[in-house]
This record gives sequence, structure tokens and C-alpha cells, in this order.
Amino acid sequence: MISIVIPVYNEKNGLLPALDELYQMLPTLGEDYEVILVDDGSDDGTREIIEGLKRPALKSVRHHRNRGYGASLLSGIDQAAGDTIVITDADGTYPAAALPEILRHYRSGGFAMVVGARVTRQRDIPLIRRPAKWVLTRLASYLTETRIPDLNSGLRVMNREIIERYRRLLPDGFSFTTTITLIMLSKGFPVAYLPVDYFKREGKSKIRPLHDSLLFLQLIIRTVMYFNPLKIFIPLSLVFFLLALLFAFGSWQLTGRIMDVTCGILILTGVNVLTIGMLADLIDKRLD
Repeated sequence: MISIVIPVYNEKNGLLPALDELYQMLPTLGEDYEVILVDDGSDDGTREIIEGLKRPALKSVRHHRNRGYGASLLSGIDQAAGDTIVITDADGTYPAAALPEILRHYRSGGFAMVVGARVTRQRDIPLIRRPAKWVLTRLASYLTETRIPDLNSGLRVMNREIIERYRRLLPDGFSFTTTITLIMLSKGFPVAYLPVDYFKREGKSKIRPLHDSLLFLQLIIRTVMYFNPLKIFIPLSLVFFLLALLFAFGSWQLTGRIMDVTCGILILTGVNVLTIGMLADLIDKRLD
């Protein structure tokens, strides 16, 4: 059983075309499926559209208030009958035709997650958002020691058991996909990326660039610290040791004597940071 979970919030223009495309593709899968629409407190007429839908193997879940993208996905997964979870969006941005190949790759490769990486996405991102996207993706790739072509794609196939295992760490907001990516990569689960097209969305985007970028940065650091804290604490401690050397060299060149108090404080801080990191890593390994 394949359970396709689609979060929906104020998508009256894009929902029906997206569903039509999806249902045209579903018979080609050759597997049992269900489609779960999660109305996340829509107030633009989307709820009435969902209530009037007559489609095979269709379920609907309703939030009486807007709870967020991640909360919608989790509500849909709670109602899912399958162990294979597919997520996609209701705004027509992801091609349903890409799903059979993603599922074949997921089945044949023994992956825990296969992500549709958006190859045409870059030209659709406003220039003001591109630097933050680049920095966040490079930071996540460094911390997980894995090249990440698309950090927060909303088209992916996932293993339900892993989602349930780390459910307590998954947020209610847009950072759900980023978090599950970091969790799987940090814990060594096999993840694959397949290129997919990315189309202009119907309706208005719900993402707030500055606010959501800061949240993404916060969750990247927090999640990797939870699973691999030394990736944060070792570089941070090295920064303090390097500063101590720079202050020692600079003060000797300028005054003929070393600023021993300042250098001592920096070295002690570096040792403390490294010690905290080692303790955090020990705790992580014991809890694993």
C-alpha cells in the first residue's frame, strides 16, 4: 500500500488540477494506493472543494485551525494505511509523472527515502532568497558530510517506520522536510535524489523568506547537534584556539609581550567547548 499525503492550505486554484494529474498517473503504479488530503484550516473555499470530491481511495483530514505544513503531514501519516509514505504538494509545482520512477528507485535500491530534486527550481527563486538557500544547503551538506542537491523538496517517498521513530523531532512548520532529510543523513540511512521538474505554483506562496530561513538555520544546527554534536563543537573550539594564537602573535609583534590573560581565557574557552562537545557526543551514543 502506497499512502500519498498532500497537505492543503488555501489552494482552491491549484488543488483540482494537481489531483487530476495525480489520478491520471496512479493506475500506472500497479500497486494499491490511497490519497490523503489534509486541509490545514483553509478559509478560501478549499475546504468546500475537498468536501465535494469523489475520487477512488481518497481520504480527507481537516484541521479546524492552521497548524502548519509539518503538522499536516503528520496528521495524514497518522491516517495512512501504508508503510510507504509519499508526500507532494497541492499547488501543481511537482510533476505527478515523476512519481513512478521515484517509487521504482525506492523499491529497487533499498533506500529509506528518495527525494525529487528540483532541477528547474533555481530560476524560479527570487534573487533575494538565493544567498540564504545556498548557505543553508552548503551548511547542511557539511554537517551531514553528504552532498544535498535539494534540502527541502516537497516531493519524496519515505519509510514510515523511520518517520515514526523520530517523530518527536519533527516540527510542525515548513522545516519538516529539511529536518527529516538531516535526520536520515545524520543517522546513516540511505537517501537518493532523482531530478524532477519544478513548475510555477498556483496561488501565493506561504513561505516567509527571512523568518523561515532563520528557522531553517536553527533547525539544521539543532538537528545535527542532536545526532553528531562534534561536527559543531570541534570547529567552534578550533576557532577559540586560533584566536588565542592570533592574539599571542599580534600582541608580541605590537607590544613585545604576549597578552597572556586574553590568550588564557580563549584557550580555556576552547577547551570547555571541546569538553561539552565530547560529553554531548557521549550522551548521543548512549541514547542511540
